[in-house]
Amino acid sequence: MNQGKIAIIGAGIGGLTAGALLAKRGYEVTVYEQAAIAGGCASTFKRKGFTFDVGATQVAGLEEGGIHQRIFQELGVDLPEATVCDPACAVFLPGETEPINVWRDTDKWKAERLKQFPKSEKFWNLLRVLFAASWKFQGRDPVVPPRNAWDIWQLVKAFRLDTFVTVPFTLMTVLDALKLCDTANDQRLKTFLDLQLKLYSQVDTAETALLYGATALAVSQTPQGLFHLQGSMQALSDRLIEALEKHGGKLLTRHRIKEIDLSQDQPQLTIFDQRRGEISQVTFDHVVANTTVQDLIKLVENPPQSFAAKTYQNRIHNLAQPSGAFVVYLGVKAAAIPENCPPHLQFLYDYDQEIGENNSLFVSVSKPNDGRAPTGHATIVASSFVDPEPWFGEGYAARKEKYTQEAIAKLNRYFDLSPENIVVQEAGTPRTFAFYTAREKGFVGGVGQRISTFAPFGLATRTPFKNVWLVGDSVHPGEGTAGVSYSALTAVRQIEQCT
Repeated sequence: MNQGKIAIIGAGIGGLTAGALLAKRGYEVTVYEQAAIAGGCASTFKRKGFTFDVGATQVAGLEEGGIHQRIFQELGVDLPEATVCDPACAVFLPGETEPINVWRDTDKWKAERLKQFPKSEKFWNLLRVLFAASWKFQGRDPVVPPRNAWDIWQLVKAFRLDTFVTVPFTLMTVLDALKLCDTANDQRLKTFLDLQLKLYSQVDTAETALLYGATALAVSQTPQGLFHLQGSMQALSDRLIEALEKHGGKLLTRHRIKEIDLSQDQPQLTIFDQRRGEISQVTFDHVVANTTVQDLIKLVENPPQSFAAKTYQNRIHNLAQPSGAFVVYLGVKAAAIPENCPPHLQFLYDYDQEIGENNSLFVSVSKPNDGRAPTGHATIVASSFVDPEPWFGEGYAARKEKYTQEAIAKLNRYFDLSPENIVVQEAGTPRTFAFYTAREKGFVGGVGQRISTFAPFGLATRTPFKNVWLVGDSVHPGEGTAGVSYSALTAVRQIEQCT
C-alpha cells in the first residue's frame, strides 16, 4: 500500500538509508542525487586501477545489534564484507616514533592506556561508565532532541535507571572530566585526546561535549568496533541502493534540487535534470534532506513566518563554521608501505606557521587484496582539517600544490614515498568537495559536537518546516556512517507516525 510520496535530497548514506527504509515500509520514494555516483562523502573514485575512498574510510555499526546490522536485516540485504580494524588507529604524537595503539580488545587497550598515560585510569573509568549508559540509551532509539509530544514519549521510553548516571555530566566537556579526574595537567594525554576528538567531533577536549566524547573514544572497542570494507566504502551505498530498488524506490543521479517551495500545503521541489537540461516542479507529501543544515535553509523558499522557523534560521546563521578538508590520494607500490602497517594512523606534527592548521594527518592505508589496489600496490588516503574560506579565493592552484607537497613530505617520514614508488597522486580540497558533494564550501563532518549543539541542545531531524526532515551529520547523533544512519531511522519513524 502506498503510504505517501517521498523525496530524498542527496544519496549519501543518510539519504539512501532513509530512502530504503521508507520504501520497505510502503512509501513511494525517489532519491535525487546531483552527482553521477551515490555515496556523498562516503563515495569513491578510480584512477589507473586504484580505488580511492573520497572521505569516510571506516565504518562502525556492523556488529551484531549495531545500527547497520539492524537496518540491513530489516531491508533484507546482506551486510558488505568487512574486516575489523585492530588497532582501530595508531596515533603518533610529535617527536615520537612509537605509536599509541587504540586496540579493539578491551584488555589490550587498558594495558596500552596504563603504559602510555599511567595516572589516567580514573578518567578512562569515568568514560567507560558514561559510554555504557549512553550506548544502551541510544540503542533504544530515543528521539533526540524531541520537538513534539510523540518525540518526547520516544525519549522517555528510552530512559532506564542507568541512564540517569549521565545526567550530572550533560553540561560538561571532556576537559571538565580531565579536571575532575586530576589529569588535566597531563599534556601528552590531552594532546592525544585532542587529536582523536578533532577527528570525531570537529573540536578538542575544551569544547567536545563529554557524553559525545565518551562514545567517540570507546566505540572502537569490542563488542563494537571500526570496520574496513572489502572493495571500498562504495560497498555500503551499493547495498543500500540494492535495498532501495528491491523495495520499489528510485535513485535519480545528476538531478539537482534548486529549491523547496513551502507556499503550498505540501512541499514542492524544483528539480534540474542535468543530463537533459530540463527543469520540473514536483509536489511530495514529505521531503527528507540529506544535506548540511546550512544548505537546507538556502533551499527553502517561502518559509513560514513562525517564531520557530525564524529562530531556526537565525540559529543556523550563527553556528560556528564547520571544517573543510584537504586530502591527498596516493596509489603506491607495496614497497612504500612499512611492514605490519595499521589500516589507520594519525600523525600530529609541530605547528607549521606557513600552512597553519595543516599540522596533523589522518591516514588510511589499503590492505592486500582488499580491492582498492592492483596486486603489489596499495592506496594511501591522508586528510587534514582546514579552514575552507581561503580555498575559494585567489591563489588556489599554488595553495593546493603547497599543501600537497607538505603532506607528502610529512608522510614520507613514515612511508617510502620516493618518486619511483608513487603511481597515482591527486588532491582534494574544500573546493573539490563543494563541487562533487554540493555541500556549501565543502563542509565535512557536520556541526561540531559542542555542548550547545549536542543531544538535547542539538539540531533535530524534525525541522520547523512542515513535512521537511533533515538527516545526516548536522543532526543527532553526529557524523560517521553509523551516526547518519541513526538519524535516518529517526526521521523514518517520525514520518510513519504522522502519516
